[in-house]
Amino acid sequence: MKKMPITPEGLEKLRQELTHLETVERPMNIRAIAEARSHGDISENAEYHAAEERQSFLEGKINELKEALGRAEVISTDDGPTDRVVFGRTVLLYDVNTEEEVRYQLVGHYESAPENGRISIDSPLGRGLIGRFVGDEVKIRIPRGIQEYEILEIK
Repeated sequence: MKKMPITPEGLEKLRQELTHLETVERPMNIRAIAEARSHGDISENAEYHAAEERQSFLEGKINELKEALGRAEVISTDDGPTDRVVFGRTVLLYDVNTEEEVRYQLVGHYESAPENGRISIDSPLGRGLIGRFVGDEVKIRIPRGIQEYEILEIK
């Protein structure tokens, strides 16, 4: 089973999400199923079918989170080299195409939120940045073409 890198904060967030699903969402949905059953014939009961569908989704998500937690390998963002791009580091990039600076932290899949400056190390950009140094130019092939960056800073 392949290990999944994650920050300590990301691990805590996964644990909290799992706890919420198991202690709040699942019991609430079980009550919704019971309520819908109490209305009689379930063969044409939309509430019942929706609650059953939701239950299936919840169980799938719970299993996914448990599996992710089992594969999680916590990596402190304070550890490791600061002279090159590694997991957990924040990188300031100069986007050659737009002539703008962008800042991203390289994190695991479950922590990725590009709109908040957190990209997965498994993303095309994340893979292209790993192991690079300040001053390196990086060309990344993305669906809309080639994206070019220069690494300005690593924190």
